[in-house]
Order: sequence, then C-alpha cells, then structure tokens
Amino acid sequence: MDIPSTSPRPSGSRRVMAEKSERGQKRTRDSENNFYQKLMRRETCTKANIGFSRNNAQAKFRNLKLQYEYDTHDPNGHKFLKLPFLKKRSRIVEIVAARDVVFALAHSGVCAAFNRETNERLCFLNISADEVIRSLFYNKNNQSLITVSVYASDSFSSLKCRTTPIEYIRRGKPDEGIPLFETESLKWPGFVEFDDVNGKVLTYSAQDRVYKVFGLKNYTLLYSISDHNVQEIKISPGIMLLIFEHEPGNVPLKILSIETGEVLKEFKHKLHRKKKVDFIEQFNEKLLVKQENENLEIVDVRNGKLTEVSQTDFMTPSAFIFLYENQLFLTFRERTVAVWNFRGELVTSFEDHLLWSPECNTNNIYITSEQDLIISYCKPPSGQRREVAPYHEPPPLGTINVSHILTGKCLAKIRADKTIEQIEEEGGNVEESLKIQQALADVTALFYDEDRNEIFTGNRQGLVHVWSN
Repeated sequence: MDIPSTSPRPSGSRRVMAEKSERGQKRTRDSENNFYQKLMRRETCTKANIGFSRNNAQAKFRNLKLQYEYDTHDPNGHKFLKLPFLKKRSRIVEIVAARDVVFALAHSGVCAAFNRETNERLCFLNISADEVIRSLFYNKNNQSLITVSVYASDSFSSLKCRTTPIEYIRRGKPDEGIPLFETESLKWPGFVEFDDVNGKVLTYSAQDRVYKVFGLKNYTLLYSISDHNVQEIKISPGIMLLIFEHEPGNVPLKILSIETGEVLKEFKHKLHRKKKVDFIEQFNEKLLVKQENENLEIVDVRNGKLTEVSQTDFMTPSAFIFLYENQLFLTFRERTVAVWNFRGELVTSFEDHLLWSPECNTNNIYITSEQDLIISYCKPPSGQRREVAPYHEPPPLGTINVSHILTGKCLAKIRADKTIEQIEEEGGNVEESLKIQQALADVTALFYDEDRNEIFTGNRQGLVHVWSN
C-alpha cells in the first residue's frame, strides 16, 4: 500500500527530493511546495489579546506600497552560465530574506542575491556553469544560506548541498561556500530535509537505504536509521514518526526522539483493508489517519483514545500547516483555508481569503512566527473589476491578503482594482498604478520579512517586488 506524504510537509521542515527525470529545470512537488521554509517557521505563540493583535496587524499592513523592483534575469551579467535554459526568463519560485540580503530563486535554477539597503544585485549564487539550484534554506543557527543543487555533469540526478555565510554573499563571494553531506548519495528517490524547529537535517540515501540525522548548527552526524522496512518519516517538534510498510489490516509505526533516535513508542494502527491511505501525520501526541472515503481518525498515542470526524465534514486536504503551540492546524483544499483543532472541530473559516491557486502553492503563503496571521496571494471577490493594464489580454490580477488566523477576518489587502479611467478621474498617477497592477499580476512567490515589515513578491517574468511602508 502506498502511503503518500501530503504536501507541503507539516512542521517547519523543508524536503527536497532528487529527480527521477534528467531534466534539471524541472522541480518536484516537494521542492516546489517547500514548506517551509520560508514559510512555516513554528515559534512559540504569544497568545496575546486577539483584539490588540488584530489592530496592530492592521496598522502594520495598512500603508504598504510598492517601493522597488529587482530583476533576476540578466543573460549578460553571469557570462559563465552555459546551459540555455539558465539564460531564459522564468518565474520566481522561492524568496528568502536574511537580514539585509534578499534571495530570489527562479524556476530555471538561477538564484540572485540583492542588497536590501542599496537595492543592488550582489551576485548570482550559481558558482559553476552547469549548476541548477533547486532550493534555498536560511540557517539562522549560523547566519548562512544553504543551497541544494543539481548539475548537468551528473545528468541532474544527485542533490548537492552547500552552505555559504551571508557575509560572504554580501561581499559577492558565493564561491567561498562549503559543501555539505558529501558522503551521502542523494540520488532519486533520495532527499534532504531541513528542520528549522528541531535544528536537524534528515537525509535519505536511496543507494544504501539509510536515513541519517545531522545537527543543523555544525552538521555533525547524530545517528542513522537503516531499517529497510521504513516507508516514510514525518518530523514533529521533538519527535519523528516512522511509517513502515503495511501489514494486512494495519500499519506499524514508531515514534523516536529526534535528539537521540531512541524509540519512545512502538505500535500498530488498524487500517481498512483495500482502502487507499490519503495521509498519516503526527502532531505532538496526536496521530491523524485518513483513508479514501473513510472518516478522519485522530488518535491520542498516549492513551489510545480515538476521535472520528465524518468524511463529509473533513475532506482530504491538499496541504496542512500545523500550529503546534496553538494546538491547531490549517487545511488547504480547492483554494479555501480552514482552521481545525485536534478534537476534529472546525475553528475558523476565512471570510475573504480565497487562494489564487487551487493546488495550494505554498510559495504564495506565509504564516507569521506568532502564528496569528496568514499572508497569501488571493483571487479578488467575484464581480470585482480586474483589469487594467494596456495589454491585448490583461494578465491575471490578484491581491495580497492578510488575515487573522483565529478569527478569519481579513485585516489588510494590497490590491489594484481600479480602471485607468477611474485613476485618471481621481487625479492619480497612472504610470505608478500600472506598475502596481503589473506587480500583482500572476504572482508566483511571496515572502514576508517580519523584522523589516516588508512583503516580497515574485512573478512569472523573474521580477521581485518590494512592498514596504
């Protein structure tokens, strides 16, 4: 029985799978929907007064304006890039801000770094002619950026990791980075997963069928897991869930300490025979299991208590985000977001937060560290006038919505819903308005810098826009 991993991955971890295909420019679903990253840092919730939090958020986001535009495309600025697709414009798939440096990764595999203070491009992070960067991870433990790449010389088949101090990148010297995990064979279906919350790195060498856990601070090997019956590993704060190949009528599971690899609990969960498993997820002491056309089962692994949620009330989502300190989780399904508790009760439905992508592209979603706000690229309300730039076919035009997770209220919105005629009648700046419209057209990546209170968006043209007050 195939037990798939719901994407994006729960927790603050980010998994990058090696490619089965030899096309270096193709991105897998897990790397495309990285979770995290960037997106989903789980920090302790302050549980502050909701009203104060809501008012504070409204004030922070009320006056965000388009300030700058960065361009990742420069076929002449990085002359040693030899692969043809690296020289073409392509959509932005990841944005990461680390202190005063902004990183933008294009789908082609080109990654550029920009200085937020001077708004100049610092350098490209591709340090060889055949390098295709697949994913980024900011390691706040040592103020460095980890890049995960594939290479034409290896038929794009193996993942290679490199850590580069932010200070080196600021100086325009990305080639002074240090290779990581060189002893690991990360060919398909191998992977590397960075877990910010636990401060760990999980690798899987398909050649040896061995999982290894490293410390994120200094990349020291902590322990290995070499059981060939392990089918999947899910990471939660403090623990790992090992899912084994199913047996008739059940699936064996183990919960391990992520610090030591010690087995904390070993048990089996009953399954409906001949029913596809939609997902198995572990959140602290709660185990969530959903099979096709069956109720959601929430099991307390401490005492075996079972809670069932009707399949008509809880339909299989395309993605989860877990708010551990709040003991809540978000589900994403067909452009809608909902908040649930671990009693299987719907806590929040969002009033104005219809996601742009029906496939839940979490590159366009950001959860704040206090887990109180969700920022997403959304579709405008039905009937709203869309339009406006002087193209023969106006590009899709969305909005950036900021909503309160516990109430579902939309607190702020960046939009451009006025026609040129309306702008002229009101005496507005048409040229500036057109720039805003173009920046909100077909956004493919979004990141919120909480320290600077700035939103970064990227689009299909390889442009990055800075929204600041």
